[in-house]
Amino acid sequence: MSRDVAVLGVGMHPWGKWGRPFTRYGVAAARAALADAGLDWRDVGLVVGADTVRGGYPGHVAGAAFAQALGWQGARVASVYAACASGAQALDTARAHILAGLVDTALVVGADAAPKGFFAPAGGDRPDDPDWLRFRVLGATNPTYFGLYARRRMALHGDTPEDFARVKVKNAAAGAANPLARYRTPVTAAQVAASPVVADPLRLLDVCATSDGGAAVVLSSLDFARRRATADPVRIRAVSTVTPVYPRTVPDLPDIATDSALAVAPPEPAAGFRSAVVRAAYEEAGIGPEDLDLAEVYDLSTALELDWYEDLGLCPPGGAVKLLRDGATALGGRIPVNPSGGLSSFGEAVPAQALAQVCELTWQVRGLSGPRQVAGARVGVTANQGLFGHGSSVVVIR
Repeated sequence: MSRDVAVLGVGMHPWGKWGRPFTRYGVAAARAALADAGLDWRDVGLVVGADTVRGGYPGHVAGAAFAQALGWQGARVASVYAACASGAQALDTARAHILAGLVDTALVVGADAAPKGFFAPAGGDRPDDPDWLRFRVLGATNPTYFGLYARRRMALHGDTPEDFARVKVKNAAAGAANPLARYRTPVTAAQVAASPVVADPLRLLDVCATSDGGAAVVLSSLDFARRRATADPVRIRAVSTVTPVYPRTVPDLPDIATDSALAVAPPEPAAGFRSAVVRAAYEEAGIGPEDLDLAEVYDLSTALELDWYEDLGLCPPGGAVKLLRDGATALGGRIPVNPSGGLSSFGEAVPAQALAQVCELTWQVRGLSGPRQVAGARVGVTANQGLFGHGSSVVVIR
């Protein structure tokens, strides 16, 4: 039995710092996706909202907030929270409703109005929250966390700050060609090196910003898509939202030591949580890394993007820098990664991120990405890491 669902339409609100309610961005993205799908809002059978805990009560019930803002018309509604993986889990909720035959069409929306600066855990003291513990017990803010990953790569694989800068240069070049990106100016390695140190060895231009923005996807059953004369629809072939497996129950936290030279390689390269999320998507889709034409990954920092190359199976452990230096992951390379420009060019609008990745893959496999188009793109994968055992990977094909 096929688990495919059709992507009828996608839409986004540009990323930036606008200072408006998150629903404004979500509604704009939703209307763009509906227009792309050629679907009337009243024909939508389900609205799934990716929650934002920073949006007050409406953010905690984002599906209902978006349905109200669009105009209540009797659709089913659901709301999902999984931090940075919220969008993909919302997508999976919509897919399940469609495959169960409960609805023919679903609108999935994520949007955020992010505060300035580094994200802090929301909601006061939460000693059962690993993010709260990182901040309060270890003093490990997100950039500190990213710096530990970077130091670990340097100790294990010999990566250098210059390699991390190459990731920024690559993504900034792609983002400069994306009209929806917040940062649309090419960046040089010298500019990365001259930016302030945030969490050694990472500099300001190695770390993504926090942004406002929104993204939306319209899904349908394949039968519904074909009835609308869409003979060859873009499809979601797989959605992975698996949790960690004991004993690797902490989601890929690097070994924390006072001396980064003490970092040790994991006993099995495939044992990590992130690679397990991606493997589950490959297995469901019946593909492997060799089948990919492009990937959109969660580049909270430049060093973290390199980890994803290995987690996606694009190269063996430690091989990410060679792939990068050879130009394989740049536009025009063998397997472009983050042709959208990634979070490096957009910044974090948390509930929208995983949906924005699906938007980019959809435009790419349709051949509608303009100067950032990946030639012959037919198969793409997303990868995202959320809080507390939430992760996601989505396979998009045509």
